[in-house]
Amino acid sequence: MNSFVLTCCSTVDLPAEYFEEHNLPFARYHFILDGTEYEDDCGKTVPYDEFYDKIRNGSMPTTSQINISEFIAFFEPFLMEGKDVLHVSMSSGISGTYNSARNAMEELAEKYPERTIRVVDSLAASSGYGLLVDAMVKMRDAGASLEEIYTFAEENKTRVNHWFYSTDLTHFKRGGRISATAATIGNILNLCPFMNVNYNGELIVREKIRGKKKVLLHSYKTMEKLADLGKDYNGKCFISCSDAFDEARQLADLIEENMPNLDGKVEIYSIGTVIGSHTGPGTVALFFWGEKRID
Repeated sequence: MNSFVLTCCSTVDLPAEYFEEHNLPFARYHFILDGTEYEDDCGKTVPYDEFYDKIRNGSMPTTSQINISEFIAFFEPFLMEGKDVLHVSMSSGISGTYNSARNAMEELAEKYPERTIRVVDSLAASSGYGLLVDAMVKMRDAGASLEEIYTFAEENKTRVNHWFYSTDLTHFKRGGRISATAATIGNILNLCPFMNVNYNGELIVREKIRGKKKVLLHSYKTMEKLADLGKDYNGKCFISCSDAFDEARQLADLIEENMPNLDGKVEIYSIGTVIGSHTGPGTVALFFWGEKRID
């Protein structure tokens, strides 16, 4: 039995069954929808289809990060059981939660000096964060030590490639992320922002591609270019989407048809309520192991 607990946050955008099957405790973000605050609980309280329908009908959800006291309450029971803790946080380039986890770790280290607590800044988001955590879970289950898994994560986290595109700019306009004029022109011209998470874990717009078919093909071509071994890629591939399953399935089919050595089928998950509060519906995100992010 492991002498440590591997934990993460709800924003790994993996299904509830994954956490249960793999004995993976997770700290929960919060979101406010139509005046009511909810925990990010894998769509149990607010199903994802209902969540995105509300956004389409004009709701503007907001989110809050996990604070220090919440992390202390989350970590301490494991320490009291005599377990060490290895926690993986969503990217510090996107959320301040990593700093909250670090501060909680420092407080608890004084109270439990005999225990080891490590916090990894994943520099990742959504199911890309999930892809890193999944690799760490496999190492844990194979008997690797806390320090071995921590070292792996620190050395390999920027090898997780994240590529996103959005086919609906309406929510970006509502949230003030782009101007109303830019959103109108973008929607008329069918422009799809093509984005990635850079080496600092920040979301960056790289290109604007016209048309869903073109941006879908460009996503695949980007994977073919950057993935380990190119078309012979033999790792896992995750896709997450915000109520855009048909497009996610088309991208998965394209990848499976052209990359026969994948480690299993492409796994498609929903973008959860926290990240989905910022993207709105219509986003498709692709994640795989490949070249290190250097810019």
